[in-house]
Amino acid sequence: MTTDTPVITDVPDGFEPHFRKSPLTDPWEPLYSKRTDKAVIIGLRLARPHTNGRGLIHGGLIAALADNAMGHSCGHRMGGASSLVTISLAVDFIGTAQVGQWLAVETDVIKTGSTICFAQSLIKADDVVIARANGTFRVVPKRDAVVPGRE
Repeated sequence: MTTDTPVITDVPDGFEPHFRKSPLTDPWEPLYSKRTDKAVIIGLRLARPHTNGRGLIHGGLIAALADNAMGHSCGHRMGGASSLVTISLAVDFIGTAQVGQWLAVETDVIKTGSTICFAQSLIKADDVVIARANGTFRVVPKRDAVVPGRE
């Protein structure tokens, strides 16, 4: 891989390899997460595969990671007994990030209920807010995920 920007590989304290893998996020690995009492923070060191054709960090990456972090945070706050699926997701992009920066999705769970959970997140690049997201999630019975090729 060749880039004009040196790739920094350090990971902030408290982050471990992300506990949940999926075919969507496989190309973005390594992903990291940190669990707090109230949320699951997802982070990664930005690299060239995270960029769009103009070399900017892709908004789709930001949206997908925000969706992921908010859903996991809702599940975490609910004790892990339920699964959640996204009802709605809104993302406001207010900045950009560069290859080499640490991207973190920090979530606040607004309200949990028996059928719906509401969350919001700030997406930061080296602690500078570059986007915010809001999500609404449907609580569904938990079942084992079946992902082809991951049996």
